[in-house]
Amino acid sequence: MKIRVRIPLLFSGIILAAASLTSAPAFAWGAQGHRLVARIAETRLDPVAKAEVERLLATENGATLGGIAPWADQLRAEDPGLGRRSAGWHYINMAEDGCAYDRHRHCRNGDCVIEALKAQSARLADRSLSDGERLQALKFVVHLVGDIHQPMHAGYGHDKGGNTYQLQFNERGTNLHSLWDSGMFYALQLDDEHYLQRLQALPAPSGVVAPQLQRDATRWAEQSCRIATREGIYPANRKIGQDYADTWRPLAEAQLRLAGERLAALLNELLDTAPGQR
Repeated sequence: MKIRVRIPLLFSGIILAAASLTSAPAFAWGAQGHRLVARIAETRLDPVAKAEVERLLATENGATLGGIAPWADQLRAEDPGLGRRSAGWHYINMAEDGCAYDRHRHCRNGDCVIEALKAQSARLADRSLSDGERLQALKFVVHLVGDIHQPMHAGYGHDKGGNTYQLQFNERGTNLHSLWDSGMFYALQLDDEHYLQRLQALPAPSGVVAPQLQRDATRWAEQSCRIATREGIYPANRKIGQDYADTWRPLAEAQLRLAGERLAALLNELLDTAPGQR
């Protein structure tokens, strides 16, 4: 099953988490998570890529790399047509097939996060397109790299990436997708600046800039899928507490850091040539 009900804030669980866990100043893998991925990447852009990103952002008043990161989840309200067309771009369901991607089976018509990221990357790199078209592609690339590293976005189809796997977390109703989006991070109560410092202090991921990893969206999604299918990710006891968050939050944070590193490597590769040299 490949149809998932989406809620237009990254990732889809954030509104559910807010309703079930009392409001907090920030959530890690909600819109905040996307901003953090973008901000990690921003610190690792090479001069040419950084200049091109800044040039494209300057075409939209007040735009920043972190600020545009949640944009793709807000399209249902801002641009319903594009929101509907891109709804399937945020995830891929392949856990039922051992996390082995098959485009014909899992992504017909390119309607999944793997093929969407490839397509939008190509558009961003295409200097024959207008700045407006390339800025939109940049927005999608930044967002989709975040999505592809959220394990529930590459998980099972039968429960819509954990959306229908209902839980009691700290005696509040939620679901597994929402828990990985934001619920596990609630207790930290960190704003963007402090969470960025926390993520930057993590050990640097290995192999990020290896050529085979820079643009291998398939491998990224398969790695995320294997996390989603690890023993214990789906708790057998549907009533769980902070011990679950304490166990799995470090892995989720490592995914955020990894997403930022890979986004930087990808943007550096796509934008590595000065204008007029392509």
